[in-house]
Amino acid sequence: MPNFEAGSFDVIVIGAGHAGAEAALAAAGMGAKTLVLTINLDMIAFMPCNPSIGGPAKGIVVREIDALGGAMGRVIDKTHIQMRMLNTGKGPAVRALRAQADKVLYQAEMKRLMEEQDNLSIHQAMVEELIIEENEVKGVITQVGAIYRASTVIVTTGTFLRGEIIIGDLKYSSGPNNQQPSLKLADNLRDLGFDLVRFKTGTPPRVNSKTIDYSKTEIQPGDDVARAFSYETTEYITDQLPCWLTYTNERTHQVIDENLHLSPMYSGMIKGTGPRYCPSIEDKVVRFNDKPRHQIFLEPEGRNTREVYVQGLSTSLPEHVQRKLLESIPGLEKAEMMRAGYAIEYDAMVPTQLWPTLETKKIRNLYTAGQINGTSGYEEAAGQGLMAGMNAAARSLNKEEIILSRSDAYIGVLIDDLVTKGTNEPYRLLTSRAEYRLLLRHDNADLRLTEIGHKAGLISEERYSRFVSKKQRIEDEIKRLRQTIIKPNEETQSVVREKGGTELKDGIRGNDLMKRPEMTYDDIAKLSPSTIELTDEMKEQIEIQVKYEGYIEKSLLQVDKLKKMENKKIPDHIDFDAISGLATEAKQKLKEVRPLSIAQASRISGVNPADISILLVYIEQGRIAKISG
Repeated sequence: MPNFEAGSFDVIVIGAGHAGAEAALAAAGMGAKTLVLTINLDMIAFMPCNPSIGGPAKGIVVREIDALGGAMGRVIDKTHIQMRMLNTGKGPAVRALRAQADKVLYQAEMKRLMEEQDNLSIHQAMVEELIIEENEVKGVITQVGAIYRASTVIVTTGTFLRGEIIIGDLKYSSGPNNQQPSLKLADNLRDLGFDLVRFKTGTPPRVNSKTIDYSKTEIQPGDDVARAFSYETTEYITDQLPCWLTYTNERTHQVIDENLHLSPMYSGMIKGTGPRYCPSIEDKVVRFNDKPRHQIFLEPEGRNTREVYVQGLSTSLPEHVQRKLLESIPGLEKAEMMRAGYAIEYDAMVPTQLWPTLETKKIRNLYTAGQINGTSGYEEAAGQGLMAGMNAAARSLNKEEIILSRSDAYIGVLIDDLVTKGTNEPYRLLTSRAEYRLLLRHDNADLRLTEIGHKAGLISEERYSRFVSKKQRIEDEIKRLRQTIIKPNEETQSVVREKGGTELKDGIRGNDLMKRPEMTYDDIAKLSPSTIELTDEMKEQIEIQVKYEGYIEKSLLQVDKLKKMENKKIPDHIDFDAISGLATEAKQKLKEVRPLSIAQASRISGVNPADISILLVYIEQGRIAKISG
């Protein structure tokens, strides 16, 4: 089939999953002429696994995406069937929003947004080859020979690269949900010299809700207060659908033990590495054999379907064994299985081959984002897609590239972990990965990132004006509370007694009284009303900033130290082999990652403090040996 010229663009995005959708919307939103090429238009923003958005750490990423001008938060706010705030009994650093999605409506809304976006074209096509000239990407060639030219290309192929579905001893070439896999592009990336690894993920069975006995399960309703991911949302969904909780038991575990030899994970058929933090049910039973039961959540897939996602029962066991597993679980004894669970193996990039902008080191103007970079989860994919889209557009439009630091956002933690440390399993974002998690909260994502989104051109002037007003009112009210003395009169003592606190002996500043664990902003406002108009969201922000002031200041001091190290740049093309005293492993790792700063170098596994000291001295002496050529 002869090749033909099909068009020229600033940015081409390969794939339209959660990474591709955000990348395309961001690039087009910044003014870059953008093209999305996807194998199947009906798979845009598809949820092949759990139909939910958010959760610990991930929910904060969705807020960050929204604060930067991304789409995921707005779309889930319009299409969810349930929303809950998690960890409300814990500190603000670990609170996170989670929404159950209507997976069909979510897809449709994201597709609509993309179709209506200016500067964005969407074509159904299979990309088979990248056009490379002198180590720079120039475009792509599709299966039918269409040549699309572009100054930048973003690869967001998810689990489609050489995808293979596995159920028992059955193994066949496929993308998720029996879609076409991408074979030639995987070969092309390998031929270009990229290191690829084989990863694996999986899904549980889906069952018909009509055949579930919910009387044997525990109801899990959504919150009865209006919640949203997006700072733009003003209309809230109130008619929520419940999820349900049940458990595995001794019989379930017995079925697994008796059929473990049929599991592709244990027979050797599955070669790829699976996600440690989302194991299959057979893996959970083997690894945690002291536990008598495991949680199983029954999650509706939407308002207009009877399909229920059996969360916690991810498996690649043969279908007849999956049926026995379902029969052993309370409430699912007579459940009709509509789709069997399966494992999927796929190729992923070794992410240390990327710069922090998500541009590949090997080929200029080529970016990768999402599960191809070794991550798991829609939120991690969307966060990377947003940053890759912003940076690819910035490159094509000659604007400044954007790198979020570990103290800016969970997205910064995610990308830094990937490009600096790499990953030997599908990477999942956790709150424990963020050393500054008290700064990276659900409630303050807009205060951290809206300025960046506005500067990039993804936040409208109207929204930015509202943000500036909100920020100013919070600052003014905190300043007022610091200057307000609350006297120990009868009204004050009555409020303090009512809250179970110790009565005041002297006057006290409003902010200091609020630092008492039992006191809230509303308590202080009773004693010293404000003339500043404040929303509940602003009041929460004021309370958190005041109550955690000492901890926040301590974290900010650590961030200042980190920034000094980030500002110590490592010159391009430095020859690490020429630095005497560096350990052999350190030289190897530094050459592989090619860190941009001393701070990034210090986070590389295998580079110890002694190596950093030697590197600092070498750079400060100014006699930098460079790699020839």
